[in-house]
Amino acid sequence: MAKAGEKSSSSWKKTLKRKAAVEEIQEAAGAGDGATESGVQPPKAAAFPPGFSISEIKNKQRRHLMFTRWKQQQRKEKLAAKKKLKKEREALGDKAPPKPVPKTIDNQRVYDETTVDPNDEEVAYDESTDEFASYFNKQTSPKILITTSDRPHGRTVRLCEQLSTVIPNSHVYYRRGLALKKIIPQCIAREFTDLIVINEDRKTPNGLILSHLPNGPTAHFKMSSVRLRKEIKRRGKDPTEHIPEIILNNFTTRLGHSIGRMFASLFPHNPQFIGRQVATFHNQRDYIFFRFHRYIFRSEKKVGIQELGPRFTLKLRSLQKGTFDSKYGEYEWVHKPREMDTSRRKFHL
Repeated sequence: MAKAGEKSSSSWKKTLKRKAAVEEIQEAAGAGDGATESGVQPPKAAAFPPGFSISEIKNKQRRHLMFTRWKQQQRKEKLAAKKKLKKEREALGDKAPPKPVPKTIDNQRVYDETTVDPNDEEVAYDESTDEFASYFNKQTSPKILITTSDRPHGRTVRLCEQLSTVIPNSHVYYRRGLALKKIIPQCIAREFTDLIVINEDRKTPNGLILSHLPNGPTAHFKMSSVRLRKEIKRRGKDPTEHIPEIILNNFTTRLGHSIGRMFASLFPHNPQFIGRQVATFHNQRDYIFFRFHRYIFRSEKKVGIQELGPRFTLKLRSLQKGTFDSKYGEYEWVHKPREMDTSRRKFHL
């Protein structure tokens, strides 16, 4: 019985110490700002003296409370500085200095020697003689074959079907165990201009192969963040058969131009603006975000948009010369993470 009494007294002493520590913190931090018995407000003490370090506090409750009060003080100081700066700018009016541009990873991008100058004659000549020149000269019209990996599951099949409604003049065929080396000659014989293969892993689409026919090139992408139409909130009605517009953003390097031209060659060169549909390939930090929208002009300044779906994100893994050949193919560019991802501010597209 003596041992039980000793344990209860020791736990009671610990509780008293904790209460005393909390009261001490509240007094030091100015928490007890209420009036005393005489009705006189006590002077506010400095909550955090210079050289104060929260990490040196050993008591967990005391450390947590002091950290909370420190965060509140930091927030108040930041808000006060913001209000002061706003008043100064309003007082100066037009003479106020321009607002500083915030530093981001995008605007601190490391300069790339292959960045394309719009007025470069060499780039213009290369683009006029590359594999996509006949498309941009309106000599050929795209005809796309969309297929999957062997034994696709429902999610991959639905993605292919929805892609066929986005890309005009595209046809979905099931793989049925055929190798790509046998599929490509059949596509060329039937005058297909591009081949899209959707790969999957664990019933989820995880890769996309885009091969331009008949002479390449072939790009291999990693696919992620796939959302089908039913999974998109507040989506619009199903797309119509109108030829959509296409937007290509931030493809600035020579490699990026090649990838952008590959995406552009999937869609006919004469969009039907009456359909008000637009397909967007937005490159940001070498991730390519695909979105499909319908827009409407509400007024001269306001535009409303509805996402139609599907949506997904692509990451370029390799660019190969010619059509698909995993064994003897010659690669123009291959992503090597250990060599190329050493800096967060260096991008390749």
